[in-house]
Amino acid sequence: MTIKTDHRHLYLQVIDRLKDDIAKGVFKEKEKLPSEFELAKSLGISRATLREALRLLEEENVIVRRHGVGTFVNSKPVFTSGIEHLTSISSMIRKAGMEPGTIYLSSLEALPSEDDMKRFQCEKDESVIKIERVRTANGEPVVYCVDKVPAKYLPSDFLNRQEGSIFTAIEESGQIRVTHAVAFIDPTGYHEVASPILECEPETALLVLKQLHYNDNDQVVLYSKNYFRADKFSFHVVRKRV
Repeated sequence: MTIKTDHRHLYLQVIDRLKDDIAKGVFKEKEKLPSEFELAKSLGISRATLREALRLLEEENVIVRRHGVGTFVNSKPVFTSGIEHLTSISSMIRKAGMEPGTIYLSSLEALPSEDDMKRFQCEKDESVIKIERVRTANGEPVVYCVDKVPAKYLPSDFLNRQEGSIFTAIEESGQIRVTHAVAFIDPTGYHEVASPILECEPETALLVLKQLHYNDNDQVVLYSKNYFRADKFSFHVVRKRV
């Protein structure tokens, strides 16, 4: 089982070997890996080299290390999408052959915070609506969503609604069209609000996608902060040479 050395750093070869073993089913999803001592011995490497390889594999979400328990193979993301286009969470879930659902947690209208006033370029007496939802796939919670919209951009009866797309509601009057968004993705660990809502294990990582949605006048009309389970979702971007 020992690896054959080549010109690259040994820990990089170990990473490739472990990824290959996982792909071939030698180590299955959610399965516990052998101990560091056993794994290093079987590969013919030092424990220091193995630890560096495992550290990088954990950063890539290939494995997860549970303190005092062991190292486990992470599940492959069920949902994947490019972020070049504005794609709804529902369409991502449907693309994976699952049924999307929504659980509304709260809808609240309040005066804007300092950040809201800067973000939406609104006055201090213009109210902002905050919506908290959980998006589900076949009934399983997979995304915790927090959206903020100036009340003036939504229908007057919006708070009485318990379904439908926020995009659709914003564009309902025909006077606003969401044309593009600026997105920021940050990985995070356990989150005291999102992790319990998404029924995550303490060590399950989250991907936080923050988006500023603009209309055709370059005004921010929607701010969203979505917490995705990193074991369920992955995102990619197509980069072109210029």
